[in-house]
Amino acid sequence: MGGPTVTADEHRVRFRRPIAEYYAEMLGQAVDDDEFGRLDRIFHDAYRTGLTTCELAADAHTAMAAWPGSQSLLSMWFHEELVPAVHTYGLTGNFARVDGLRAAVGGDRKAESLKLHLAELGLDGTSVVLIGDSIDDADAALAVGGRAVLYTGGFTDPARLRASGHPVADTLTEAVALARKVSSADR
Repeated sequence: MGGPTVTADEHRVRFRRPIAEYYAEMLGQAVDDDEFGRLDRIFHDAYRTGLTTCELAADAHTAMAAWPGSQSLLSMWFHEELVPAVHTYGLTGNFARVDGLRAAVGGDRKAESLKLHLAELGLDGTSVVLIGDSIDDADAALAVGGRAVLYTGGFTDPARLRASGHPVADTLTEAVALARKVSSADR
């Protein structure tokens, strides 16, 4: 699209939602719906390819087993691809519910999706601790009255996560320990 090459580290530092604003910053110009759709397809094609070679974090199974309550998964990845991916990684039995993006193009904030996800689970947001890897995840948790623990092994630069004021973990096991602490502090 004529913009600069962006490294993974640069992406982690600068990425934000709504994604159209991020793309506009990177390209140095406004992005209309057609351009956004094209960029969204390019990104998701690359992401899809990356999924064929990535692995779970080393402590993923241990971390999930350490959580004493129920767990669900909400992702902004396409639902029809997310569900089989969760199955491929052997995680299906860990989640009471799995929801992904049900639109052809994404890019919006996560809060509305989280509200719908929790409604389907019959949960009040105040009873939820969300473990996520972006500021948008934390914003979504706050929007429903929940709390967030942010994980540095994902989508956002660790310094940005630490600057957010939310608890931050460098491993998933640590994220679950922080989530347990946050959850028990509210009782």
